[in-house]
Amino acid sequence: MVKNNMKTFTELESLLMSINRKSYPAYKGLKGSYVFSDFQLNIEHVQGDPFASPSRVSVYVKKSQAGFPEEYYESKYKRVALQDYLTRRFAYAVNQYAFQAKGSGKSGLIRVSRCGQEVLERSALGITNGEILVRFEVGFPANGRTINALELKKIFFEYLPSIVKKTLYYKNCKKEDLKAVIELAEDQHFIREELKRRDLVAFIANDSILPRESGISQRPMRKCVKFQSPETMEVEMDLPNHGIIQGMGIPKGITLIVGGGYHGKSTLLKAIEQGIYNHIAGDGREYVITCEDAVKVRAEDGRAITHVNISPFINDLPNKKDTRDFSTEDASGSTSQAANVVEAVQAGSRLLLIDEDTCATNFMVRDELMQKIVSGDKEPITPFTQQAREMYEKLGVSVVMVAGSSGAYFYIADNIIQMDNYQAVDITKQVRNVINKESLSVDEKSKEDRKNRISVMELVKPSALPRMLKTEAIEKKHGQIKIKQYGNSGFSIGKTDVDLKYVEQLTDIEQITTLGHCLKMLVTDMEKKPQNLDELVDNLWKKIQFEGFTVLFEEKYLPADLAQVRKTDIYMCVNRYRGLR
Repeated sequence: MVKNNMKTFTELESLLMSINRKSYPAYKGLKGSYVFSDFQLNIEHVQGDPFASPSRVSVYVKKSQAGFPEEYYESKYKRVALQDYLTRRFAYAVNQYAFQAKGSGKSGLIRVSRCGQEVLERSALGITNGEILVRFEVGFPANGRTINALELKKIFFEYLPSIVKKTLYYKNCKKEDLKAVIELAEDQHFIREELKRRDLVAFIANDSILPRESGISQRPMRKCVKFQSPETMEVEMDLPNHGIIQGMGIPKGITLIVGGGYHGKSTLLKAIEQGIYNHIAGDGREYVITCEDAVKVRAEDGRAITHVNISPFINDLPNKKDTRDFSTEDASGSTSQAANVVEAVQAGSRLLLIDEDTCATNFMVRDELMQKIVSGDKEPITPFTQQAREMYEKLGVSVVMVAGSSGAYFYIADNIIQMDNYQAVDITKQVRNVINKESLSVDEKSKEDRKNRISVMELVKPSALPRMLKTEAIEKKHGQIKIKQYGNSGFSIGKTDVDLKYVEQLTDIEQITTLGHCLKMLVTDMEKKPQNLDELVDNLWKKIQFEGFTVLFEEKYLPADLAQVRKTDIYMCVNRYRGLR
């Protein structure tokens, strides 16, 4: 990270004094790298005026100065945990000095990523072979549009050295706290590996706190019922650091979660849904771990669908429209959910998470009376319940589903969990005893209605026509594709919106930012050479895995507001882009 043509901190001080009280654009002359006694300051981009987006700044600390033990970053999962810990410490220290330097507009702002309950890899702070690079934003101070260099001098020569000293040196860290962070990461990684070895899709530890503080807060609820596993589903693991831990292991197959309203069904599913991420100590879900390719699927009225084979679920439409290559600008609830299932499987997911509350009823199930009145040959929808078993047996796609309205789900379930006052009860045997011969005969009769259904093997067949990204119509500004983000609900690329508000496993606004840049890179690559979209996504994902966020940018510097996404997330983003053809 050591750059050529670096200057000393005394030269920076002289430059600051030389531009004091000049017009704001004179700040541009500060761009460059400066060596302080124990860190390097990089001014990478200077804002145009005090009211514009803050200046981009980074701090580099050598391995010998940082001094963190190599075993704390020798593997990716430990490195990410250490980066997360240091980012939180840096952000806490920054908050003590934010807006201490006075002025107009964004003067005195010091901003770095604010981490939530999840442990995510971020561009805000990276560790490479023990060297630390922190990216953040600073509002260069001004009075009106006149430079106030004395206030910026406070930031660079008083506040920043203090922040760096407190947060980025091992000798100044609380050793026991940091050790606990690394040990938790080791234990979480161990559980993820155990899921694979034991053919489990999720693990929920006993005494986990699953309810959240509120609908707008991810902090754990106080004074709530802690989770306890049914004895029949309880598994035991001997973690490297925590030691023996018990909890509910959900095996591969079809698992049904039932129970009365407000008894914790959706809360349990939400915890499983977020178990694709590691969580910080004190969250209550530290030991709720789900296989990383799990995808939450739901109905999504109004979304665009482009060249998706939904025939295993919807076929023989009255208008004779071909559902093996289905496209629409405005999908219904059932067609959107069918597409979501197909796209998740094709993106590599082997665990689907479904909450009946957000599903299209006609996509999920057809009851006995409806089957009698509307025969199977008159209904173009093959319900999910009639395909789920085959999806698991032939494709290895497991399902964890919340249901409360229909008994039809019981027939396909391998395991049935009842939530009773936030406690899980295994009622699988009880339900099977209740299902009598008459009920089974009805289920057998339903099979007659689906003799002509399309095999789920169609889900993994490549499209007849390769999907492409439209590049010729995308609007550019000064030759560049522009991205505008709409909070955590999506973004626009050119003038085309990408709505991600129903991609429910995205938890951080910085993930939305990353997906915007992923799509921009895909469009750029498609412009250079038209190619199959699946190959394009696959290649981009491999590059991200190998090189990190830098592959998304041609510039020399990275934005400070990117967070990790999954390959499935990139696919879900692309699938909702209305520039597919």
